Amino acid sequence: MFGEVLRWVIFCGAILNFFLLLGMIFLEKKKPENIIAWMTTLTFLPIIGFIFYVVFGSGLSVRVKRMIRKKSISERDIIHNIEGIDKIKQASTKDISKEDASLVALGYSFGSYPLPGNDIKIFTNGNEKIEALKQDILNATQSINMEYYIFADDDVGKEIMSLLCKMAKEGIDVKLIYDSVGSRKAPRRFFKKLEKAGGQVAEFFPPFMHIRLINLKLNYRNHRKIVVIDGKIGYTGGINIRDDHLGNHKRLTPWRDTHLRMEGSGVYALQNIFLDDWRYCKNDNTPPRLYLENGYFPSPEIKGDEIVQVISSGPDDHVQKIKETYVKLITNAKERVYIQTPYFIPDDVFFSALRIAIKSGVDVRIMVPKIPDKRTVYMATLSYLKEFASLGAKIYLYNGFLHSKVMIVDDNKLSIGTCNTDNRSFALNFEDTVLIYSKKLNQQHQQIFEEDISNSQKVSIVYFQKKRWITKMFQAIMRLLSSLF
Repeated sequence: MFGEVLRWVIFCGAILNFFLLLGMIFLEKKKPENIIAWMTTLTFLPIIGFIFYVVFGSGLSVRVKRMIRKKSISERDIIHNIEGIDKIKQASTKDISKEDASLVALGYSFGSYPLPGNDIKIFTNGNEKIEALKQDILNATQSINMEYYIFADDDVGKEIMSLLCKMAKEGIDVKLIYDSVGSRKAPRRFFKKLEKAGGQVAEFFPPFMHIRLINLKLNYRNHRKIVVIDGKIGYTGGINIRDDHLGNHKRLTPWRDTHLRMEGSGVYALQNIFLDDWRYCKNDNTPPRLYLENGYFPSPEIKGDEIVQVISSGPDDHVQKIKETYVKLITNAKERVYIQTPYFIPDDVFFSALRIAIKSGVDVRIMVPKIPDKRTVYMATLSYLKEFASLGAKIYLYNGFLHSKVMIVDDNKLSIGTCNTDNRSFALNFEDTVLIYSKKLNQQHQQIFEEDISNSQKVSIVYFQKKRWITKMFQAIMRLLSSLF
């Protein structure tokens, strides 16, 4: 009797695997490495693996992708219609070097306009970022648009929520998007406070029937951290609204992160990304011209010397725009590529670009945390770092938890955003990054990187070779499954 049941289980598992394989190839068009990883899981765990795939692995439906695209607004269409934008557009092409023209062209092909005249402040500490944000919220005169992967119901979350409610009661147009998975520990009544105060709230990819444990889009997260105030001040980077990100985590300490505050035309791009997400979440059909008329995109002001391109990406698009931008940065590099990321799990394309840069004499340095927050992902990270150490890259383990998402290239390019160097951020999450063309900020961040090195352990191939065999085996397994993370 048991043998008969077992045979039926194996048979049904094989049928499910076959149809899932067809779906991965012809409907979702997953990469070969993703298919291999999933088929390995499904073969050894036929029933559990199927459930795991339905929850974590299945792609966004055609309907959802179509809906997101339908609600999106072209950055170019907005920028072309902003009053007084002509001088800004002329400056954006005049001040780009010939060496960077192809990089700018790539971003432009993604719909990202090069935007000059920006003043940018970089934060490496969560408390400094929050203090600046609080002041900007209190000084808002028209609108506050905010979206966070994590907006926690803790001390800093309550403080920011209180300020948003205060401003909403005073008549400021306040909109907030929070990610359903990242902010799952915050009860909905916490966000209802803002709605009662006159603000508006949207939950990105809410769970089925609002039951937190049933979310069929669990694997697709809005990992962005964007704030736009009055269409003139913008924030993005790695720091969420949570006490941990201010350095208050007992185990993950010191917490090192990177965030930026921007004034100037680059804020238009952050506003555009927010409105795209808002229109999808709320099924909002507001004509784009009304955003221009209502002050979401005010007339441009020259605030500084920096030129930026804001690149966004997500699973709704077949092109991994941020990853391709990173690859272009690496392949164009002549002197240096410095990377800071909490998770380092490159795919074949990214891996090859970095390997070629090393072999071409580029100074490649990779910094990750010494204290991981996710053990399985960290094991895969160490596996890749071992290989790059053998190729000649300089590897640093930050003495604490490093949450920065930064790339420094040569002496004039710097990328700061929300995107980690892994498959999840490249292919599954909704992300953004600000590509800054600036010698001043590049050199400033090189100094920051050097300071971080002084608080890091430099490791060679010997460090990885000394690991116990069981650790090496676990790293190999996690690397095999890394495309599922």
